[in-house]
Amino acid sequence: MKRILVVILALVMTVGLLAGCSGKQPSSETGSNSSSPESNVSDSDKGTTSEKKDLTLWYYWETEKHQQTLDRVIKEFNNSQNGISVTAQYIPFADFKKVLSIGAASTELPDIVIIDSPDHAAYAAMGIFADLTDKLKDWDGLNQYYEGPINSCKLDGKLYGVPFGSNCLALFYNEDMLKAANCDVPTNWEELREVAKKTTKDGVFGFAMCCLQNEEGTFNFMPWMWSTGTSSFEINNSNGIKALTLVRDLIKDGSMSKEVINWTQGDVMNQFISGNIAMMINGPWQVPTMREQAPDLNWNVALIPKDAQNASVLGGENFAVIKGDNENEALEFIKFAADANMLKSYIDDFGYIAARKDVAETQFTDDEIMKVFINQMQYAQPRGPHERWPEISNAISLAVNEVITDVSTPEDAAKKAQGTIDEIMGK
Repeated sequence: MKRILVVILALVMTVGLLAGCSGKQPSSETGSNSSSPESNVSDSDKGTTSEKKDLTLWYYWETEKHQQTLDRVIKEFNNSQNGISVTAQYIPFADFKKVLSIGAASTELPDIVIIDSPDHAAYAAMGIFADLTDKLKDWDGLNQYYEGPINSCKLDGKLYGVPFGSNCLALFYNEDMLKAANCDVPTNWEELREVAKKTTKDGVFGFAMCCLQNEEGTFNFMPWMWSTGTSSFEINNSNGIKALTLVRDLIKDGSMSKEVINWTQGDVMNQFISGNIAMMINGPWQVPTMREQAPDLNWNVALIPKDAQNASVLGGENFAVIKGDNENEALEFIKFAADANMLKSYIDDFGYIAARKDVAETQFTDDEIMKVFINQMQYAQPRGPHERWPEISNAISLAVNEVITDVSTPEDAAKKAQGTIDEIMGK
């Protein structure tokens, strides 16, 4: 009954999309290379098509480099054996969850999906992902994953996928601004407040992070909650209130602009490279752009300042196998793509940190910036996991917004958010 209700909810949310559907399968909008990797494989490489079991993989990456790299991995798998043929199909990110929800109700689904990690539990709860717990219990690679990424694939103690690639958040800082203020890089909250205050002057704010009232805002707030020792589902306690108070204090003393409620992570980066911010929270995906657009900026990266413990938040995608007749074949592809040697050959091309420790430790050996993110990964936790995480996330980001805009005190905002969370959790 629980799974039926989840599917009904998904259908209600996507009724608008159904009204506009033509009935055709989604197709790639980025050229034949991304929609059909097999088009690059010769007949001699493919062998006899009738002897192969054809599998489909759905993904949402729109970046050409990502698509080309995925195609390369699929082609290598298809050429490595004669029994399975995988074809990738691009679906725009804005439509991905809707199309997957519709597929769950109509049973028109692919065999493999690459899915955003915080959405994994919701679809596992719908019952469309295969339980891989027993299938992978003897796989040597399983014990190599960081705790955060592998936990994002779990629901109720069972494993419903395998991490693909990961990222996390860390502290960026302007070395010249900290030096001019005679400040060291902050390592804890007290030092963060002090450095942020000292570097706030002449139109420059000492600190910034994205505080949009959506998943992006929650993504940036969770490390502060977790650093106190509280969980994703407990904000109305002394620790959750403490995290909200930190945000409130940075706003009140002028160290952080109220405009952060309107800034995406990209906006925060632009403010940083323009010299308007001394420190920011952001991710490794910004590094290439920063190096290209601000080659003369003197900046560096450090672990997020901690309260009781180090913490960061997990981003990235997971592989999942759709429940059905092709589970074993789909898992063969995933194990091929997740093999350490194979992973080393392509994960850098995605700009991701490998979710496997034994691979991540070999990445970016000459890149001091990325080494910090790899170090930060050991403290990164998944959001949730929970099948109704988007609703929980909305309650948390709303609390942050209300504190920043002075609509609520940290205590009142935490109480309100907890009421929503408890209702979702059935308490």
